[in-house]
Amino acid sequence: MSANHSDQDSVVDIITRKLEKALAPKSLEVINESHLHSGHAGSPGTGESHFRVKVTSSDFADKSRLQIHQTINKILAEELKGKIHALAIEAKAP
Repeated sequence: MSANHSDQDSVVDIITRKLEKALAPKSLEVINESHLHSGHAGSPGTGESHFRVKVTSSDFADKSRLQIHQTINKILAEELKGKIHALAIEAKAP
């Protein structure tokens, strides 16, 4: 675990903290959708693997959808390598 979070933090808490720090969003909602994928192929069964992020940030102004997704994926790179199996992103500028 990095110095930014402990083993006790939920993945929702980690995602929220990282996105708030990096993007200073106007709005942010992180939804755990893991229960919707229980038993599906590739689902690790941890209860914390599938997430939806709804975020509005001034950082996204003049960026393409691809650039926004790349930005979020970079911020959450550590989690995407391990804990997060799937991440749906709904992002926009204010």
